[in-house]
Amino acid sequence: MRQSDIETGIERSVVLPTVPQTAPDIREKSTTGDSGRMSDLAGVRFHFIGAGGVGMSGLAQLLIKNKALVAGSDQTPGEVVDNLRRIGADIKIGHKSENLSPKTNAVVISAAIKDNNPELKLAHKLGYKIYKYADMLGELMNRYEGIAISGTHGKSTTSGWLIHLLKQAGVDTNFIVGAKISQLNSSSGVADSEYFVAEACEYDRSFLHLKPKIACILNIEQDHLDYYRDEDEIVEAFGDFALGTRPDGMVIANGQDANVTKIIRRLGTDLRCETFGLDDSCNFYVENIALNDGLYAFDVYHNGKLLGATNISLPGRHNILNALAVIAMAINVGLEPERALQLLPGFTGIERRLMLKGRFDEITVLDDYAHHPTEIKASLAAIRQKYQSKQIWCIFQPHQYSRTRFLLDDFAESFKLADVTIVPEIYFVRDSESAKKEINAQMLVEKMRANGTQVLFIESFAAICDYLKSNVRAGELVVTMGAGDIWKVADEYIQWLRANR
Repeated sequence: MRQSDIETGIERSVVLPTVPQTAPDIREKSTTGDSGRMSDLAGVRFHFIGAGGVGMSGLAQLLIKNKALVAGSDQTPGEVVDNLRRIGADIKIGHKSENLSPKTNAVVISAAIKDNNPELKLAHKLGYKIYKYADMLGELMNRYEGIAISGTHGKSTTSGWLIHLLKQAGVDTNFIVGAKISQLNSSSGVADSEYFVAEACEYDRSFLHLKPKIACILNIEQDHLDYYRDEDEIVEAFGDFALGTRPDGMVIANGQDANVTKIIRRLGTDLRCETFGLDDSCNFYVENIALNDGLYAFDVYHNGKLLGATNISLPGRHNILNALAVIAMAINVGLEPERALQLLPGFTGIERRLMLKGRFDEITVLDDYAHHPTEIKASLAAIRQKYQSKQIWCIFQPHQYSRTRFLLDDFAESFKLADVTIVPEIYFVRDSESAKKEINAQMLVEKMRANGTQVLFIESFAAICDYLKSNVRAGELVVTMGAGDIWKVADEYIQWLRANR
């Protein structure tokens, strides 16, 4: 999810209302079927600080759909802000205290907003009801048949896959995903539907605000160790998320992930749970896996019964498990198994997940979001399977100093399937200045080199592009990788290829 870059300035004076405008407590409202769903929000005025983020804009769309009035601000103009304005939101560029109307009922803030933001400071002063993004996501999901998809890896892909499949089956849904679904050209959408599909992020335990009808757990590994003490604490948080599923709901979980199985045991008989995996120890499982032109085909079973054969259009063995999660959720929503299997191959992916950026003079350029050791290995394995003998140039930008430090040894082992890896400096986000002093990209490069990886440290994006221009040959492949802004290298390199090849 994009988080707005926040610039603070001098707060200007405003005329304060005599009586603070307080929001109605939307948690106490009830709904009466689709026609009355969220009718209590009609006319309620919400102010969004950081409205241009992927998730925030999705929430704003959903509120507008339900006749709420949305205003707000963002630091950066662009397509997302323009789209919100087109559907009636009053979005200002820049954060200024005068942006906050005295008629506001409630304020919604993105995770990027700091306490010294002038609009947030004024909202506190006036006593407005303030929702963090995760709070509001939970409040809205509570009013729908919520489907929340969690896991250290694969949330966006699996969410997008389920949304696309349901829409193709004629089951429309509201949704918010952390990346653009390529075939829908959007990361969020509103519909006249009882369903709401959303990613459930474990950072800051934000997924505990969600009380879904269906909770999916794809996998659990060490990550976000700037927030969690250790892996056990991460597992505990995922367990709390699963236990927050509605009593009439369902948990769908990876039955072959060691950490996920700890949660399954914790559920006991309190909640219905179905598992997915690669053998018949799980409820949903596959047999007869075949690899054809870098893509997988397989038979799908449920509790020993053959549901049918299918295939997927996304590369990588890890996507078999994501596909099983999608099948399990779709069937539990009410789709016939045959229809789910028929539609499964139609999904072609989401933005920045092994995304083909271009091909010029037999040079293939991909972009990928992988920023965790497990994701890197899975992505490189998928590239190697699909593109066979091509030389792979991996341009990896580490994301967060704390993540790089905590997982340093794992990162150092993750690039064996690349022929050459190039590493710029670590992308700085959500870390303290002191964290930057504990590690740097050159330390990672030295570890990688000691493990036998052919690797170079090149600090600037411009220098990386110059190196690629001079060294990549026809028939080779370049993949930019990371959760930061490394995609800019792919874009600049493609522009050069287009002009010079």
